[in-house]
Amino acid sequence: MKAIRFSELGGPEVLRVEDVPEPEPGAGEVAISVEAVGLNRAESMYYHGQYLEQPQLPSGLGYEAVGRITAVGAGVDPALVDTRTGTVPGFSMNRYPVLAEHAVVPAATLAPIPEDYSATEGAAVWMQYATAYGALVAFGGVTPSDAVLVTAASSSVGLAAIQIVHAQGGTAIATTRTAAKKDRLIALGADHVIVTGEEDLVERVHAITGGAGARVVFDPVGGDTMNALGAATATGGSIFLYGMLSGTPTPFPMATFGRRIGVFGYTFNELRDTAEWEVMKRYIVDRLADGTFKPEIARVFPFDEVVDAYRYLESNQQVGKVVVRL
Repeated sequence: MKAIRFSELGGPEVLRVEDVPEPEPGAGEVAISVEAVGLNRAESMYYHGQYLEQPQLPSGLGYEAVGRITAVGAGVDPALVDTRTGTVPGFSMNRYPVLAEHAVVPAATLAPIPEDYSATEGAAVWMQYATAYGALVAFGGVTPSDAVLVTAASSSVGLAAIQIVHAQGGTAIATTRTAAKKDRLIALGADHVIVTGEEDLVERVHAITGGAGARVVFDPVGGDTMNALGAATATGGSIFLYGMLSGTPTPFPMATFGRRIGVFGYTFNELRDTAEWEVMKRYIVDRLADGTFKPEIARVFPFDEVVDAYRYLESNQQVGKVVVRL
């Protein structure tokens, strides 16, 4: 089968389409004929060697797939064969890469895709909504009285966060570096947009919230912006840091001292193997079904253009999800 592989660390140029043996599922695993794969910043950090998991070279890539189950391993219900599924990311890309014609994944990572969704739409669900749900609902407990600051809001996770804030009745304050994406973010549901390259983040948040600040901050960047985020957070509020896109050390925000603000390094895998995991999946599926949630697709690339797809992802031009179709 064809699979995306890399044998050295670097940028998208290290990725290659290679012929490899088709994997077979073991105990607790399923095999999937892959139709589409959603791309994420985690994979970019992975092949750059900057992710939580270091690649064992040569390595495959990808962990958010949609496809049909073709076989199951021991201990897995055989009735799953020929059903359509998505995967909830967070498993090892060393062991279970999905950016290939066929993939094997743990059965526990399977999650439904709405019947009327295309493979492209299905590949734009689980990473973004699960990530935002954990911080904003399970841990952050957003309520109608809350203002939520969503940074890097044009990403697929940022857009999902805006939708979840609205589902919880809160106010979504989005940030973007330039004015180029401002109107698009408003059209996609942001109640307010702060252009950080032109406006003072702290002043704008306090103006929007009547001086109170944002009760929850949802940030994938970290780095030297953290003190401003702390100053923009309400007393007793929470900052959820779910990524390290700055690539620089992240200082503890001095602006939080004396104001009972919590700063949390967060991934949605904290919900895995808890009762909240199934609650999360039902929350997301129900809102996809009734149209409350709708993934935004930025661009679709064919499988043999995966290098260009990741270059586009790294360019920060996109608003929404980048998807590769097989």
